[in-house]
Amino acid sequence: MKSDILRILLAEDDELFRLGLRMRLQQEADLEIIAEAEDGETAVGLTKTHAIDLVLLDIGLPGIGGIEACRQIKQQQPQLPILVLTSRSEKNLIARLITAGAQGYCLKGIPAEKLMLAVRSVSAGASWWDQTATTEIQAAFQNEPSLIHPSDNPLTKREQEILALVATGKSNQEIADILYISAGTVRVHVHAILHKLDVRDRTQAAVLAIQKQLVDARFLNPNVRETSP
Repeated sequence: MKSDILRILLAEDDELFRLGLRMRLQQEADLEIIAEAEDGETAVGLTKTHAIDLVLLDIGLPGIGGIEACRQIKQQQPQLPILVLTSRSEKNLIARLITAGAQGYCLKGIPAEKLMLAVRSVSAGASWWDQTATTEIQAAFQNEPSLIHPSDNPLTKREQEILALVATGKSNQEIADILYISAGTVRVHVHAILHKLDVRDRTQAAVLAIQKQLVDARFLNPNVRETSP
């Protein structure tokens, strides 16, 4: 972001909801809606013609739809954060959104204060997944067949454990608290994970974790405490 103002593309086909959301977002001094789209194609096009810092995207858009719009936007501008805001909560939806490149997911009933926090968190490079999303991410790990043999997994058991928690939206401090290690140690492991997987950020690491089943499903159990490095 090049200024103190967060420039947002609002992609939402419900005119009344979009109006209310715009009015609420622009009550915040650091947020500005600079473009609006009513369909997927328009959303993709606007990211090419406007200086945008974050896309707030409804997945139920007409035309190519929100998921495909998300994929195309990230293909063109991999660094542009996308936060999905939707009323839909479907099986396997979250894994599809992660694969498309979304950094976060909120249901439309989210309190305004939490939505503002989600917007700012995603714009700062963090992920934001609500409880529904976390549950579906866990299911994606547990239900998909493994695509990689354990001996071919480049990650240590500790790195798998940390990646599982990263994929469910946990911050470094939350991971540290869960595993009883320091936040600094978590940062070192996350850096190693990104290097080994040859990805630039936590979201891409989460995508690979789901696509290639790099994480043992038992690491998604909060009671698991792996002590080996």
